[in-house]
Amino acid sequence: TVRICRGKSVAVWFLFHLQTIQITSAKVKGSGAVESAWQLDHTVPGRCDTAEALLRRGCPSDRLEDPRGSAVLLKNRKITFHPKEQRHRAHHRQVTQLQPQSVLLHLRPGEPQTFELKFKRVEDYPIDLYYLMDLSFSMEDDLPNVKKLGTDLMEEMRNITSDFRMGFGAFVDKTVMPYISTAEDLLHNPCKRAEPWPCAPPFTYHHVLSLTANGSLFTELVGGQRISGNLDSPEGGLDALMQATVCEEQIGWRNVTRLLVFSTDAGLHFAGDGKLGGIVLPNDGKCHLHDNVYSRGNSQDYPSVAHIAEKLREKNVQIIFAVTEDVTHLYKVQHVLPKCAVGTLSNNSHNILQIIVEAYNALTSEVVMENSKLPPGFHISYVSHCKDHKLRDGEQGRRCSDISIGDEVSFNVSITAPPCATSSHRPSRVIIKPQGYSEEVEVLLSPICGCSCQKDKVPHSPSCSHGNGTLECGACRCKEGRVGTFCECNQVESGEAVDSYLCHRDNASEQCSGHGQCVCGKCVCDKSSKKPNQAYYGQYCECSDFNCDQYQGLQCGGQGRCVCGVCECLPGFSGRACECPLSVESCLSHDGQVCAGRGVCHCGTCICQDPRYQGPTCDLCPSCPSVCTVHRECILCRAFSQSLNPKECETRCAHLNLTVVGQAALLALVPPSAGLHRCMELDTEGCRVHFLLRAGQKEGSVHIHVALERECPSGPNVVLITAVASASVVVLGVAFLLLWKLLTSIHDRREFARFQRELEKRDNPIYRSAITTTVNPKYKEQ
Repeated sequence: TVRICRGKSVAVWFLFHLQTIQITSAKVKGSGAVESAWQLDHTVPGRCDTAEALLRRGCPSDRLEDPRGSAVLLKNRKITFHPKEQRHRAHHRQVTQLQPQSVLLHLRPGEPQTFELKFKRVEDYPIDLYYLMDLSFSMEDDLPNVKKLGTDLMEEMRNITSDFRMGFGAFVDKTVMPYISTAEDLLHNPCKRAEPWPCAPPFTYHHVLSLTANGSLFTELVGGQRISGNLDSPEGGLDALMQATVCEEQIGWRNVTRLLVFSTDAGLHFAGDGKLGGIVLPNDGKCHLHDNVYSRGNSQDYPSVAHIAEKLREKNVQIIFAVTEDVTHLYKVQHVLPKCAVGTLSNNSHNILQIIVEAYNALTSEVVMENSKLPPGFHISYVSHCKDHKLRDGEQGRRCSDISIGDEVSFNVSITAPPCATSSHRPSRVIIKPQGYSEEVEVLLSPICGCSCQKDKVPHSPSCSHGNGTLECGACRCKEGRVGTFCECNQVESGEAVDSYLCHRDNASEQCSGHGQCVCGKCVCDKSSKKPNQAYYGQYCECSDFNCDQYQGLQCGGQGRCVCGVCECLPGFSGRACECPLSVESCLSHDGQVCAGRGVCHCGTCICQDPRYQGPTCDLCPSCPSVCTVHRECILCRAFSQSLNPKECETRCAHLNLTVVGQAALLALVPPSAGLHRCMELDTEGCRVHFLLRAGQKEGSVHIHVALERECPSGPNVVLITAVASASVVVLGVAFLLLWKLLTSIHDRREFARFQRELEKRDNPIYRSAITTTVNPKYKEQ
């Protein structure tokens, strides 16, 4: 933070407020622009502070430098939206989905600058789609459906955009062992067949058709493709993917929505697999298409997935993997590749059209903001305003989902600059754009590291010791070898030993009490790191107004002010931290005595002399009997002739002024007052006795009003208790008899049932039946 009060003359304003200021690290070019920030090495309160503090100290408002950051829109073309009925107009192709397009940020270090970035999915936005297909032998049944894709896809995409183009490319694998067979006959026909037609010779990548709006041409050229073959299961798809991405001119990519459909039923070879074929040269990520054929397939290794991701992001290509179910898990790399979708192919790719349309809708329904690398020390943050009207920050602040055509979302982008530690010749450039889209926002970062007063510098100013420095913003920037506020000291002649001796107080070991620096034999005191508005002062920087003792978290207890490390207390307070009030008001007890007469008041707190008493005013005694209990025996003996014998009662209770009333309700009518105690005690018969107690004016005298009506507990109801006990015995007896009868009945029934079963099973061996039955075996024959 730079706020400088710049005076017209050093001698006018800085003479009173500045001992030594040395401005360093400021390199001034011919244009007068300062590359780095002001660095104030030796200051006391005065020159650099908050604007309010400088104005209070007398700095004229027109001499105050307080540069602020700002955001300037350099290019702010509005977002366009073109209904379908306007497709025939030529200008609808010039569409804008991102606003603004260029921003200049003047950044004050540590102060974030925020601007709003809007995005809107416009209708009828142009689309380029390139179909990249695996033509190995296992994809033979898929090729017929791809041949019909051109016309069908053109017809389907008319519902989305009127400006749609598509192209086609194919791949197999590197044409060296062990990826393919190098036998002469297999190089010409890798599948060893002649019917219905021989296979095409193997190839790495072949660009067949550049992007075109002619669906019939797509069908014609793709229809002439033949299947090929290789040996191993993984294919060389990454080689083809790299070339189809970076060869923008040959493919015909435009700065519109770029879709690349990657269709296969197998896995991929990755970087490093080329060593199996003796290929060790890394992939350079450049276009190597000659006559539409990849010419470096046998000399460069496969690219890595990270390399592919980098090129996809750079070329704004969104990829759709249309793969079979058994290899789908290999292509779920959305966390690596930007704007990537995966669809599951059927066995013969008949659902390829559905996959492309669904994947396009999924990819375009989410917008994710990304930015190029920031300069060192800069920080960027996003806050998203999506359709659900919820604010999101952090990583979620970069994205909005479920966006339909015509929906507009916005992002608040904040960028913060670091302290000006290094020089910068020109504003830094950062690019912000949504993933997968060609439109981008150019953000120019211009840190504010100086003040406008620097352009009015006066070289060899007379105010700086006869030309020994440059007067710049009201301060002297000394020539080499000169030091001091006005460059009045020769650094060589002054000598470090002499200056150091003059800056030690009473032979102390530290210069300037450890709170400043010694310049030209004088101490230039530092500011406090805790309170920038406070500073050390004094000849040896021995004084400060912020290092006094604290009480209850407040300096000088909030009852005084700190002067050179010592508290000056307000009237009525004392102590090192003004913690002791001189008044005894806080020590007064309820009866108006200081500490209830049982202690002394120190610093507003009672120190009790009787260890039985405690509390703020020494009036609490947890172990002492109550005043009611103290007079209980005397009241019982004088009013009810209980507890004490007559002689002892007369001796001990003569000081009581006893008044007897009839009913206890009369005592409740007496209004409460100071010193009045309402008491209730139990007598020797267990009855409650109510009385009022008040101390008299004479020391030791007590006035008591006692109610003769006592509350005695009633005796037990003998008749009721006897009746309840008798009834309980009778009821329990009848219940036991009924239970016994029930158990015996159940037992008898079980025994009789058992007897009946045994009786039915009885068989007398003496008894024989008089009837004999004989079967005639010849009866049926006759």
